[in-house]
Amino acid sequence: LIGFTDEGDRVTARLRGPEGHEDVCEASYIAGCDGARSIVRETIGTGYPGGTYRQLFYVADVEAAGPAVDGELHADLDEADFLAVFPLAGDGRARLIGTVRDERADRADTLKFEDVSNRAIEHLKVDIRRVNWFSTYHVHHRVAEHFRTGRAFLLGDAAHIHSPAGGQGMNTGIGDAINLAWKLAAVLAGRAPDRLLDSYEAERIGFARRLVATTDRVFSFVTAEGRIADILRTRVAPVLFPRILSFEAAREYLFRTVSQITLNYRGHPLSAGAAGHVHGGDRLPWVSIDGRDNFTTLAAMTWQIHVYGTASPELVAWCADHDVPLHLFDWRSEHEAAGLARDALYLLRPDTYVALADLSGAPGVIEGYCAEREIQLAAPSLR
Repeated sequence: LIGFTDEGDRVTARLRGPEGHEDVCEASYIAGCDGARSIVRETIGTGYPGGTYRQLFYVADVEAAGPAVDGELHADLDEADFLAVFPLAGDGRARLIGTVRDERADRADTLKFEDVSNRAIEHLKVDIRRVNWFSTYHVHHRVAEHFRTGRAFLLGDAAHIHSPAGGQGMNTGIGDAINLAWKLAAVLAGRAPDRLLDSYEAERIGFARRLVATTDRVFSFVTAEGRIADILRTRVAPVLFPRILSFEAAREYLFRTVSQITLNYRGHPLSAGAAGHVHGGDRLPWVSIDGRDNFTTLAAMTWQIHVYGTASPELVAWCADHDVPLHLFDWRSEHEAAGLARDALYLLRPDTYVALADLSGAPGVIEGYCAEREIQLAAPSLR
């Protein structure tokens, strides 16, 4: 992509091929998944406030041996610069990720693995046999001021970028793409108005800002300098964290947070109602019973309805008449434990989030939800 112009009713993009030949492409919308130096973001002119960490990051894929190359994650917090050993597939293969902030950080272009390897060798007792790949990079913490301007959208690193703390980058970018994809498909198919696309920024930008702020605090703690910081990092944290994680509830909370399954869109325009402990905007709770789970139906990225218990004859008939998939699950105690309500109606978006939760199970509630938002759940029937 060289550049593009928003014509109001379409986008005209200029593309350069691998041989240098330039073409012009017209499209209804453009989605900027083009990274931290996004041309799409620069073209729409939205700000990208934030900052750049002082540290220079490095990554090295190595073949090695030693106590820290045992298939587990190891981190060295003895110094203000961070170093971690991540296991890779294959015997003796690992990825080292670390930072440097001294004079070495000023010569990123010439920095070599030999310049940073002593710490891994001396502190974590890693016996380096071979270096397969080594690279350096600077990390920013920024969030674009807008994720949509006209017919252009920003996703992934083009919209937000943060430190690797917590391993959230890929999940967040994928979440952006899934959130926007089904909405674009609905608008392009004529099943929803263009204003549905405004909900992409509304639902994703707040989460991105919280994520960047959180990872910034974690990274700042791990790399803080000074005596108090050293004591907290090397004396308090190694004792406190294992004790906290010895509780199953703490481990579950950490897993749900890092995996982003606690993310919800409550209070946003596409979210309505509540049934049990599940609200509109929540991610559908996962329930597995006798080797079968309620997520199997979600492989089809379509609007669908779940009822745990018995659906009314009116709802069954309405779904058949409107070509909306209805999935019934025999009521079990596991459903109640997950927060679901018996015989309630759960209208699911194509991205597996609950759009509408309603205890009555009446089809009129679905019709009201769709009419208010001008959304058509299924393609027009040819019958």
